[in-house]
Amino acid sequence: MIKSEERRSNKRAMIKNRPKNNTLKIVLVAGARPNFMKIAPLLKAIDGHNNNRSSEAPFIKTCLVHTGQHYDENMSEVFFRELGIRPPDVNLEVGSGSHSYQTATIMLRFEPVCLEQKPDWVVVVGDVNSTLACSLVAAKLGIKVAHVEAGLRSFDRSMPEEINRLVTDALADLLFTPSADANANLKREGIPARKIKLDGKFKRGAIPKYWDGKTAERIVKYLVKEWEKRRT
Repeated sequence: MIKSEERRSNKRAMIKNRPKNNTLKIVLVAGARPNFMKIAPLLKAIDGHNNNRSSEAPFIKTCLVHTGQHYDENMSEVFFRELGIRPPDVNLEVGSGSHSYQTATIMLRFEPVCLEQKPDWVVVVGDVNSTLACSLVAAKLGIKVAHVEAGLRSFDRSMPEEINRLVTDALADLLFTPSADANANLKREGIPARKIKLDGKFKRGAIPKYWDGKTAERIVKYLVKEWEKRRT
């Protein structure tokens, strides 16, 4: 009971103490190899926004969190280097382990980051354990969650990734989908249409085309737009 009250107190204090200025704070989470290729264009789009924004538009401050789910040279460092991703601001260094171990350890280490950063958005990508763990932490702290690559389904709950997808999409406040069938999956699961944003009518199997710069720019615009709505 004491820990539950402490968590509620932390949540109230974090919301109350968020800075009321023209800075939009985003925590971007990357944990495994598939995530890095999706985070790279988002970071570039945010840099583009900041470099070309009007005086009324917010400055976007980012905190890049690497959970360390994939951590060796071939699974992590080479992608950061070749994709031009800056070094992470925070590395949770979770390492390998069972699904339960990774998920629980990421949650324990990610919560203090959220309490310190007080972000307006936590952006997660894909369907790995890092995606699920960070979505859970953010949702429990009252932080808005955006899920990039939402709505994809295998319809096989024996796959850990399918559980990650279902829970993350149920918690997310904005769901960026790569295909019309992903939209249909979310609507069938009861996700309100206002939360779903289709950013590319590509056939199944053509997902790499989804990660062009224009798509990333649209995602950033949605994040800014929804943030501005909450401020008015």
